[in-house]
Amino acid sequence: MFRTVAVLALVASASAFAPKAMNARRSALKMSFESEVGAQPPLGFWDPLGLLADADQERFDRLRTVEIKHGRISMLAILGHLVTTAGVRLPGAYDLAGDQFADVPTGLAAFGKLPAAGVAQIVGFIGLIELGFAQIKDELEADCEARMDSAGWDAAKKDSKRAIELNNGRAAQMGILALMVHEKLDNNPYIINSLLGAPVDFNAGF
Repeated sequence: MFRTVAVLALVASASAFAPKAMNARRSALKMSFESEVGAQPPLGFWDPLGLLADADQERFDRLRTVEIKHGRISMLAILGHLVTTAGVRLPGAYDLAGDQFADVPTGLAAFGKLPAAGVAQIVGFIGLIELGFAQIKDELEADCEARMDSAGWDAAKKDSKRAIELNNGRAAQMGILALMVHEKLDNNPYIINSLLGAPVDFNAGF
């Protein structure tokens, strides 16, 4: 009986101290990253998945690089979705059989039209872009910094522009996800237009 009580007491004492230590560690993390660009109203520093738990500056910088990259890709994806939905296509054929870009639908439906080899080529091309960017990343960043300096931007304006890009990228990531989800749900990715009384006849004719 005494051993049981002693074990329970030890467990209780451990559980009493562990959360405080964890909370202190998380508080220290919050303090170290809450002033970073992107930690802004209304959410402030927000890390619901704990990706920065026990993270150092190197890991934060890595995650920030990935976030910016995904945001930029998503902004291009949104733009591409809007342009192709409006009916714009590249001229000519996309394969040796003579299949035309004009016959490729918009959104995820395009993957059902393109051959597997074509999709593989696109993925491979993206990989090459990634490898190429990695080789010149530092040079590009230095050039961008020099251009901002030559434009007379101070540190506050630079951070403001970086925050704008982050926010636009975050919104685009949610936006392209919503377009894909609603396309699969009922082929109505532009549901906002429908709610406003101006529905888009998405992929009509395909």
